[in-house]
This record gives sequence, C-alpha cells and structure tokens, in this order.
Amino acid sequence: MPDFRAVLFVTGFLLLALAATMLLPAGIDALAGNEDWQAFLASAVITGGVGGALVLGYNKGGELALTVREGFLLTVSSWVLLAGFATLPLMMTAEPLDFTDAYFETMSGLTTTGASVMTGLDGQPMGILLWRALLHWVGGIGIIVIAVTVLPLLRVGGMQLFRSESSEKSEKSRPRVSQISGMLISVYVTLTMLCAIALVIAGMPAFDAVCHAMSALATGGFSTRDLSVAFYANPAVEWVLTFFMFIGGMTFVLLARAARGDIAWLWRDDQTRLYCLVVLAYIVALSAWQVLQNDEPMMAAVRDVSFNVISIITTTGFASEDYLAWGAMPMTAFMVLLFIGACTGSTSGGIKLFRVGVLVSAARWQIQHLIHPHRVNPPTYNGKPISDEVLRSVLSFFVFYMIAFALISIALSAFDIDILSSISAAAQALGNVGPGLTPEIGPIGNYSGMPDGAKWLLSLAMLLGRLELLTVLVLLSPTYWRG
Repeated sequence: MPDFRAVLFVTGFLLLALAATMLLPAGIDALAGNEDWQAFLASAVITGGVGGALVLGYNKGGELALTVREGFLLTVSSWVLLAGFATLPLMMTAEPLDFTDAYFETMSGLTTTGASVMTGLDGQPMGILLWRALLHWVGGIGIIVIAVTVLPLLRVGGMQLFRSESSEKSEKSRPRVSQISGMLISVYVTLTMLCAIALVIAGMPAFDAVCHAMSALATGGFSTRDLSVAFYANPAVEWVLTFFMFIGGMTFVLLARAARGDIAWLWRDDQTRLYCLVVLAYIVALSAWQVLQNDEPMMAAVRDVSFNVISIITTTGFASEDYLAWGAMPMTAFMVLLFIGACTGSTSGGIKLFRVGVLVSAARWQIQHLIHPHRVNPPTYNGKPISDEVLRSVLSFFVFYMIAFALISIALSAFDIDILSSISAAAQALGNVGPGLTPEIGPIGNYSGMPDGAKWLLSLAMLLGRLELLTVLVLLSPTYWRG
C-alpha cells in the first residue's frame, strides 16, 4: 500500500500554493471595485485552511521521500483535487457556474486544454479572466516539472529515456529536482514576461496581453474574448503569439540550455528537428491550399496558416479565424494534428513527437530487418540506440492512447452527439487541444451545449491525456493496491 500520509502532506502544500494564487484575482477585482473579490478571498481561505490542515496533520518530520508507488498516486490525486478546489471561485461569483461546468472549466485550465463552457467573456470581470489564465499558467509549469522529474522515474510512455539522458555526467543538466524545477520555472517566467511585453508593443491592451501570454506559454488557449485572437484583427499580435506558442511547444530543458548559451543543442535534438519539419511542411501545404483553392493573398495565407497550425500542433487552441471553412483537406489535416502534439518536456499535449519519432524509427528498422535479417541496426534517438524497455513503453502508450480515444468517442456518441463531434471532442480532450472540428465545439464555438455526462467524460479524458494515460490507469490495477 502507498504511504497516504506522504501524499496528503505534499498535496497540502499544493493547496496552499493554489490558495495564494487565488489572492491575485481577488486583488484585481478589489481594485476594480468588483464584488467578486469576496468569492476569491473566501475560496482562498477554504483552500488554504484545508491545505494547512493536511500539512500540519501529516508532517512526519525529517526529509520527505516518495516511492514510485506514491508518485503515481500523488500525480493523479493532486490534479484531481486542485481542479476541485479551483472550482470554488467560479461557483461563488455573482454569475456562478454549477459544479459540473466549473469542474470542466478548471480541469480544462489546469490541463492546459482550453476547452470552455463559459460565454460572454468580453463582459466578464477581470478576476475571472485572470483566474482562467492563471490556471493555464500554473498547470503548464506543473506538467513541465512532472514531465522532466516525475514521469521518467515512473517509466511512463518511454520517458525513462529522458531520465538516463539527464543523469549523464557529461551533460550540464542539474540532477537535483529542486534545481531542475527552479531552472525551468525561471525560463518559463522569463518567456511569459517577454511575450506579454511583445503583445503590448504589438497593440494589445496590457491586461489582455498578460492573460494571453500566460495562455500562450502554457499552450492552453483560454482567451479574454469570445472570438479569441480574431477579436483583435491585428497581424502583429498574431505573429507574436505564433512565435511564443511555437516556443511553448519545445522541450524546456533544451530551452534552458539555450538560455545558458548552448543553442546548438536545440538543432541536434531529433525531436526538435522533427517538430520544425512537421510545422514547416504543414505551413507550406496549407498555405498553397489557401492561395490556390480559396484565393487568399499569399502573405495573409501564410500568417493565418502559421498561426492556426502552430496553435493546433502545440495544443494551444487559440483561433484567428474559423479554419473549418477552409475546406475538407485542411480539416482532415488538422484532425491529424489533434493527435500528434509537439515536443516531450513542453506544455503541449498529444502523443508527442518524441514517440512518433521512436515509432517511425522502429518501423524503419523493421523494414530493414526484413530485407537484411542479419544486419544489426537498432532504432535510435539522438544517435543512441533505443532500449527494448523504452520501445515497449512507447508502443504500450500508443496502443492505450488509441484504445482510450476509441472508447471515449463511442461513449460520447451514446449521449446522442454526432459522429464528427464525438470523434473530434475525444481527440481534442485526450490531446489537450481545446477546439473540436464542428461549428458547435470548433474555434468559434464552445462546450456549453454538451450534456453534463459528456462534460464529465471529457474532464476525465483531459486528465488522462495530460498525465500520459498510464499514470492514471495504473491506479486501476488491483496489483497497485495490494503492494
């Protein structure tokens, strides 16, 4: 059995951090004279009280040591509980959401999915808008730290490969979890500030710039406007967000190395090169489609395509226009992007290009093995052979991902949701993308019209996708609980 005391102790600290975060929108609303500040303050008191009680009640003293078994439980329980407590402000404001809608919204925020049930964003108080952006931002740095420090230890989906890489003495990566986390947070904060400043220079209002900067770096997609980025009709704003969404889809450990002067590592990384290649191929192909098929001017086509392709592959979900109107081929191409995602160790969701690269390398090796059975040429990543353990983990993840997608799609259709909405909603939730591929849930729609049961199912799918499936599914195994 896992040590529940250690898990509850750490969870208490996370709730205290969430309570402190609630004070920011409380202050914004208080300064603006909006009574919703009381809702945020009350939520902070409740959340902080529970968190403080857990810290005091389960403090064992001495250095805290979590086993792999406890790591699984802590990772899942913290996301579920934080999303639950984050609903409090949304249910206590002047225009409250019910628990189902509030939980959907907060789970979408913390998992950086960006699927929303809220309407009338243009008239919402600043505190609510800031809270949604903060959920993205906190969830984004949380998943980066987990991907770099926790998932490799839990050997989830091939992530153990990154554990072995970061532990090599020849590398300059810092081995201690606290040092790695501090380094990543520093890069994350700096990029967010730079994005906000660039958006202000590009012409976006300061408050909107801060919220969109947090969403862009977290690759989340919550906007302060119902029309998302299309509201501003500003090419400079779109280019700024395109650049920082692209950065948000890269491996943050490599970005930290680049910040210390080792820029060459970015291009030497197989995953980064594949990321750039896929993005470039999509931009060229869809820009040509827009020019030749839809008669759009070249520069406008390149801008629109670049923004929306990077928004989808990084699983951000911002929209500069309704790309569903582009035609059947672009919509099919975007459907593929819902699954792929960007780089491992980033804030993006999806299968991740690292795993796609491993599967392609394994497939190439299998073809070569059929032609030359005695040739020893194993699949590689960054020039190093991929172990059988990593390959099995990646294959297992891919199989579970597709099974989960199929089951969630079928379950959604049981709520009398049409087939394209069911399929694209399942794909976007598992990939933490946000918009689906129908007008109701697409770039100009939202999920408010979904049945409550479907919202809970999609909330589960967001959690599964954000925590790499196996982290959640292992808790369903009787063996885990027997010890």
